[in-house]
Amino acid sequence: MNKNELKEFINSLKGYGGYVQYSHRPIDKNKDIFVDKDPKIEDEDGFIYEAHFCNGNKSISVKQVNDKWLVSETDISQVSKTDIQTYKSDIQEWNYNIKMAQIWKEEVDELCESMQVKKLKKVVFIGFENG
Repeated sequence: MNKNELKEFINSLKGYGGYVQYSHRPIDKNKDIFVDKDPKIEDEDGFIYEAHFCNGNKSISVKQVNDKWLVSETDISQVSKTDIQTYKSDIQEWNYNIKMAQIWKEEVDELCESMQVKKLKKVVFIGFENG
């Protein structure tokens, strides 16, 4: 996606919470974090460095790569509670923690006598939690 396509994509998300990190400034809890409201971003001097959104069933990750943005969608409907971690946010005077989920996949492992072994594939944003 290019910059305009990314803005349109983010502004079209309904029922998603999440956050946007811009290249030219720290996260502003009033403009860049979306808890209990749909994402809505405006034009900025810088660019979106990364963004993460979740609606409870799908996690969306946005990463800036050169002059484009990579958007990755992950189904989180089957994530086990044991694979969820909560992290304290370093945003001052903000009473939420960040929840992330580990996504594992079983694969044959030659080093384990060709048995099925769970391997970590990615870690994704799954929402906020009152701190």
